[in-house]
Amino acid sequence: MPENLRQKGAYVRVRYAETDKMGVVHHSSYVLWLEVGRVEWLRQRGMDYKDFEADGLALAVSRLNVNYRSASFFDDELIVETALTEAKSRRFCFGYKIWRLADEQLIAEAQTFHTPTNREGRAVRCEGGWLDRLKSHQSQL
Repeated sequence: MPENLRQKGAYVRVRYAETDKMGVVHHSSYVLWLEVGRVEWLRQRGMDYKDFEADGLALAVSRLNVNYRSASFFDDELIVETALTEAKSRRFCFGYKIWRLADEQLIAEAQTFHTPTNREGRAVRCEGGWLDRLKSHQSQL
């Protein structure tokens, strides 16, 4: 379990709209939290996603894996820990761990795979400055 969990990633509080009638988080909500983690991960490293798009690039999700470990509930405070685990010109992979703050319980682990695309949505190589910057932050969770 990570020490100083609050500093490990993006903070999310479970909203009522993300739950079912029993107050349990719907599985689709986790996908939104992964995006929150990924965008914040970039921001914390000086790479605003808006700048990426301004350069004509996007990171289209090409594959998603989520392993649900424990339920999460309305009003839980969560931390989405994120790491760039693979950075290649045509493929990126981010790994995630989602923790509940109250009991430091690991509630989910996930991976997203991304293909760089241009403004028209066609796959392209991510080269030069962006690739080098991303690679310099590559690590494992």
